[in-house]
Amino acid sequence: MAQTNDWVNIVESCPPGDGWGPPVTSDTTLNGVPYAPFSKGDKLGRMADWTTDGKTDGRGARQQYNRNYRDQQVYGSNFAVTFNAPPAEDESSFSVVSNVRDSAKTRYGRGAIFTRGRGQRGGRGDARGTVRSAALNRTGPPATRGYSADRGGRGGGHRGRRFGWKDFDKPQRNREASINIKSDWTLLEEMDLNRLAKLNLEADEGEDIDSYGFVYQYDRAFDKPPVKGAEKKLTAIDRAAYNVTTSSDPIIQELAEKDEATIFATDSILSMLMCAPRSVYPWDIVIVHQGNKIFLDKRDNAALDMVTVNENAADAPMEAEGGKEGINNPPALAEEATYINHNFVNQVVIENESRRVDMPHANPFYNASEDTDPPASKVYKYRRFDVSTADEEEDPVQLIVRTEVDAIQKNAISGEDQFLTIKALNEFDSKAQGSGGALDWRTKLVTQRGAVVATEMKNNSCKLARWTVQSILAKSDLLKLGFVSRINPRVNDKHVILGVVGWKPRDFAAQMNLSVNNGWGIVRAIADMVLAREEGKYILVKDPNKSILRLYQVPAGSLDGDDDDDDAGEAVAEVAVEE
Repeated sequence: MAQTNDWVNIVESCPPGDGWGPPVTSDTTLNGVPYAPFSKGDKLGRMADWTTDGKTDGRGARQQYNRNYRDQQVYGSNFAVTFNAPPAEDESSFSVVSNVRDSAKTRYGRGAIFTRGRGQRGGRGDARGTVRSAALNRTGPPATRGYSADRGGRGGGHRGRRFGWKDFDKPQRNREASINIKSDWTLLEEMDLNRLAKLNLEADEGEDIDSYGFVYQYDRAFDKPPVKGAEKKLTAIDRAAYNVTTSSDPIIQELAEKDEATIFATDSILSMLMCAPRSVYPWDIVIVHQGNKIFLDKRDNAALDMVTVNENAADAPMEAEGGKEGINNPPALAEEATYINHNFVNQVVIENESRRVDMPHANPFYNASEDTDPPASKVYKYRRFDVSTADEEEDPVQLIVRTEVDAIQKNAISGEDQFLTIKALNEFDSKAQGSGGALDWRTKLVTQRGAVVATEMKNNSCKLARWTVQSILAKSDLLKLGFVSRINPRVNDKHVILGVVGWKPRDFAAQMNLSVNNGWGIVRAIADMVLAREEGKYILVKDPNKSILRLYQVPAGSLDGDDDDDDAGEAVAEVAVEE
């Protein structure tokens, strides 16, 4: 009780209004020395840690930063500026005279910086990474040679290219449509290409209905790698080649009158539709619905007749006004590639009557009285495919397509005739904008053919997919791809043939991850949309800036006459570029 009375006396002796603790004062100094206020956010650490006083640890190694105390904060550090001494004089009048970094000069030069490669140990990781990268370039597969091992997270001390860097700084690329959409056209459907890529329909391998024309034998000398400096020049050979649309084909008209099929098309139009998810440039297909049949047509000089260049490249060719870059514009490149493909096919065959193979019927489009040039080596095979679903066995849906074969050769083992589809890839300038990181064909085509082909599959995915589908539709035994380059990158009318490589179409499709069943699913989906509507003319348009297909119903006569001529000219001249 005595102790309790003492506390009561102390409380009663305190003046009213005062609380516990030191007396309240406005002074911020103690004996003339300012003190830093305490903040609740400050963390109290050790005032002195005698265990880490030495500069080395128990093993003799130099003591490094201890990450266990990285979250601790020194008491009063938020107010350390209070103890800073005021500047003796104004420093605003000073300026830096020399901008050279003041660093010690080493044996590698002033300011040399070294970094250790990722995934390595020791202080000489950069040198080890360089050796490892060089060894990988020598022994790796063709598709990986020339790439640093650091891209896989191991090896070299330098970093690889950061894809997407400064993509925001690239100029905006607005493409023009392949045809002008008129106000009286009715929009019926909008289809996302990504959703079309998920369709699937199994079709048979097709059957031959009839064959027309003739082919020459392929010259195997082009399969041999040319001697450096002795490449064969691409020469212009005047031969009559035809690309007649579906409804104007007299053979298809006869087959339609006999009700041989429901859907009619050419391999050029059908391949564009089957490879639509890979397309970037705008295009359009005219669809005519007559009775219970539909015809997939194209306009004269349509965009899909031109051979595109680097359509799928990450940095595709851009439009440029004049100057030396004018020959590398998309329209100029497309015209150059189309010219190369036309002449390359005529040059790699042996035009000899003894090497000629005639089909049962003559060329249906050649007229000796009107055409001054002789016909090109070409066989037109009309083939029928069953594109019915499982529940349409009683009333199957048939498709007839006109396919093309370019040459023939003897099998080296069995001696049987093999039909060939011949196309040509072209190189304009491996260092120019829009080349898509392509390798120099003159130096890499023989030693790194796999890397060259892989790059072309990436930059020209849609074009190669269309060629592969055309060869599969024609049931060609081999797909021959020629590699044609400019003699001078600044001149686009002189070319040399650097080599020819052949693949089986099915194997090449597997390498490209190309699904033919997906293409049949797209064709059947579009055909069902049109067959479910009234008779008339429709047009399927690829959006120039989006991965969207739009189906329009066109009034009668809207695509005829002079209005179509302007649209056709724009389709050839305004080959667009992906953003």
